[in-house]
Amino acid sequence: MTTASDAVAGEDPQGTDGLGPTGRPLPDFGVPPVLASHGPARVIALCNQKGGVGKTTTTMNLGAALAEYGRRVLLVDFDPQGALSAGLGVRPGDDEPSLYQLLVDKQTDVRDVLRTTDVPGVDVLPTDIHLSAAEVHLVNEVAREMALARVLRPVLDDYDAVLIDCQPSLGLLAVNALTAAHGVLIPVECEYFALRGVALLQQTIEKVTDRLNFGLEIDGVLPTMYDPRTLHSREVVARLVDVFGDKVFHTVISRTVKFPDSSAASQPMTTYAPTHPGTQAYRQLARELVARGLVA
Repeated sequence: MTTASDAVAGEDPQGTDGLGPTGRPLPDFGVPPVLASHGPARVIALCNQKGGVGKTTTTMNLGAALAEYGRRVLLVDFDPQGALSAGLGVRPGDDEPSLYQLLVDKQTDVRDVLRTTDVPGVDVLPTDIHLSAAEVHLVNEVAREMALARVLRPVLDDYDAVLIDCQPSLGLLAVNALTAAHGVLIPVECEYFALRGVALLQQTIEKVTDRLNFGLEIDGVLPTMYDPRTLHSREVVARLVDVFGDKVFHTVISRTVKFPDSSAASQPMTTYAPTHPGTQAYRQLARELVARGLVA
């Protein structure tokens, strides 16, 4: 029996009005077409200064879902906690270069840091706690906000999507991610305190757009940790649609213990629990990104 917390994201939990959980008719996104060639990649920063909203979970599982549809994906672990690297079973050794070296040493080649994963079509730029020192190192550098863009530039033609897992702050690392990105995907937990922080994030995005990255766009807002049993979750999603309109994805991500379980197993949901509703949710999100033209 499927519980409410494991309900398929994007599916009307009541099943009576034909509407998805965002209160809008759920389109048929179809199966993404097979690509004749790969690249250049769209760079998407998954950003929210609030922690625990599902940035790392979404980066890992959306990347794996896109790869299932034949896309080549690069995941960038831009959080010093290194949760994305750990969740994929990729940890830089003491004698191995990481993303930190790429940022502070222009002689380091990005291809020497890239690591393949056990997920076909998914590579990762891993990081560790040393990344926390990058802000101090970069603060006196010329064009310090452009460091990540410089790192990614040589490999953009090799991928269809680059997903950047940002740390929960709006410091120099986050600004680097926004400067390197074409778009921002904002995971928002379905609770009111999470809504309050989105306004501050919008201000940061607007500043980056005005001063550093004129083409930056909000690709979409993703409701996460949704529980269709609670009025609170439904009201938060309705409020998001009121504020962001069509920028809110039709897909929502329901709360389930399977996500932390898969991370502990160092596997994305596509391999850890391929038939689970949470996995289906991220597959739907991948199809929605392609249908919206956000990923080729």
